[in-house]
Amino acid sequence: MGIGKSKIDSCPFSLSWGKSHNEDTSQGHHESDSKKSKDNSLCDVAEHYNTTPTRKQEGAERVEETLEDEDEEEEFLKFVILHAEDDTDEALRVQNLLQNDFGIKPGIIFAEMPCGRQHLQNLDEAVNGSAWTILLLTENFLRDTWCNFQFYTSLMNSVNRQHKYNSVIPMRPLNNPLPRERTPFALQTINALEEESRGFPRQVERIFQESVYKTQQTVWKETRNMVQRKFIA
Repeated sequence: MGIGKSKIDSCPFSLSWGKSHNEDTSQGHHESDSKKSKDNSLCDVAEHYNTTPTRKQEGAERVEETLEDEDEEEEFLKFVILHAEDDTDEALRVQNLLQNDFGIKPGIIFAEMPCGRQHLQNLDEAVNGSAWTILLLTENFLRDTWCNFQFYTSLMNSVNRQHKYNSVIPMRPLNNPLPRERTPFALQTINALEEESRGFPRQVERIFQESVYKTQQTVWKETRNMVQRKFIA
């Protein structure tokens, strides 16, 4: 009895409708495929809405990616050398001297700042993106109006920002140095690096201290992070 009932129940309903088993199976497959297709399309839509970011999210992600790229590229420098336009070669020599002979690196000269930017923007990033600002005091320094503006701006920056105190370093290089009596009064009050003096190595060691660099680097990073958070918000 149980076997007979099982046979009756297993008989397809399509037989009672006068349709063949093949027709029913084909239709069943068609309906099943159609349903699967609809289900898949709905899943695709749901997945699209769940995974596709909004314009605001995309904008925030792009900003974050840009800032991460900038963080990778930008580095807080040990020093920047501000110099007259005609003293680029001498500035490069002093840069190599400090980096290679004394291990004070990385450093940059103002002529190496990115092109296509305004001078004021480059000056601001050079001074605030480095621990020490070296003013290359040569005969050409006083002839260049831009140099006068540079050293006044650097001095004001060191006065107004506590972590920048004593960060401006006048330097008389070996070649074509500016005589002391012709040095602007504002710079006479600061002990200048004298490359020709025997105490020059000791001066360099006393001024460019790693602890001072680390302090300024920390302030620089904190300031950048604060600006970035405000920009993203």
